[in-house]
Amino acid sequence: MTTTSAEDLLGLAAELDAHAPLAGTRDRFVLPEGIVYLDGNSLGALPKAVPPAVADVVEHQWGQRLIRSWNEVDWWGAQTRVGDAVGRLVGAAPGQVVVTDSTSVNLFKAIVGAARLRPGRSVLLTDPDSFPTDLFMAQAAARMAGLEVRLATPAESAGAIRALGPSLAVAAYSQVDYRTGEKWDLAALTEAAHGVGALACWDLCHSAGAMVVDLDASGADLAVGCGYKYLNGGPGAPAYLYVAARHLGDFDQPLTGWQGHARPFAMETTYEPAPGITRARVGTPPLLSLLGLEAALTAYDGVTAEQLRAQSLSLTGTFLEALGALGVDLPPATPRQEERRGSQVSLRHPEAFAVVQALIARGVIGDFREPDIVRLGFAPLYVTHVDAVTAATALRDVLAGRKHERDEFRSRGAVT
Repeated sequence: MTTTSAEDLLGLAAELDAHAPLAGTRDRFVLPEGIVYLDGNSLGALPKAVPPAVADVVEHQWGQRLIRSWNEVDWWGAQTRVGDAVGRLVGAAPGQVVVTDSTSVNLFKAIVGAARLRPGRSVLLTDPDSFPTDLFMAQAAARMAGLEVRLATPAESAGAIRALGPSLAVAAYSQVDYRTGEKWDLAALTEAAHGVGALACWDLCHSAGAMVVDLDASGADLAVGCGYKYLNGGPGAPAYLYVAARHLGDFDQPLTGWQGHARPFAMETTYEPAPGITRARVGTPPLLSLLGLEAALTAYDGVTAEQLRAQSLSLTGTFLEALGALGVDLPPATPRQEERRGSQVSLRHPEAFAVVQALIARGVIGDFREPDIVRLGFAPLYVTHVDAVTAATALRDVLAGRKHERDEFRSRGAVT
């Protein structure tokens, strides 16, 4: 794009939308009129398939069939059934993903389980810039497993892994940095960990559903992720845990709840883990959310991970080009190189919070991350190129008109 006219940019964007391979998937979502929604990396939009599915669960499965639904519609098998649906999006063959608990709880289980798969090793390596729950859970898991936590950014990880050598038990990283949107090389870091006999555990919260992940092909050992960002499962949707098939027989997770037992309805008093990924279950799942997530995942029917990645790169690239064409000079925290970019664009501004609030007032919903990040997520199933240009134009207008300096945009609520 070389023009500086917002109208010309919108025309070019409309052409891109008309020929995009995922042009029809936006119709699978409920999206408010007049809103450009760029916060699907925090809470995904509502798929149209979800309300009738949840209504059926409430009114028929629960309301009419009551407890019989555990067998009649296989509530019991939902965690692994939905897990396989997630698995198709992250490159995992059936039987390796279970939908259960939260990302935090699953990360705790994964790290302790990884440490037990590598007895005699003493170090957990992770990213100091991780989302806080990853750091908190890594510290808690390390205390339980008797590991020392060492910190190295993904850029520093290869050297840190080589230096730690046989003392390293597990390297735990995010595929995409939640704050900057930088994408890290899952396969290369996994290979580096394997080179010293360690395991690799991945947080996929900001990548699954927006790009190619390929857990099996990359040799990943364990992974976790949430159901409510790009997977669109709704607020508080359950998370998921991946354990590679080669580890399942020995995976010893620390939260030995009754649903992970080999014979849960035998009501035995001594724990014996179930075979396969079922051993990663703990307690009774939130069925309304779980089955809502199952319906939400149908929005991905007929869509490949390669198509998602291509659309994501086209959207973020269009936004970055539009910023340049419109003369918006904010330093990006997100790399411009496609191979290093996730499905978001993060920009730096000293008053980033107020900028985001001013954008929201103009109908462009993004979010803010400390200390100075304007974070805009481009969910490839429903964000359009026209949305990208509209957002860039709104940002130009906010900054040019100094709208973010108004007092009304500086007041913070409990959630920022």
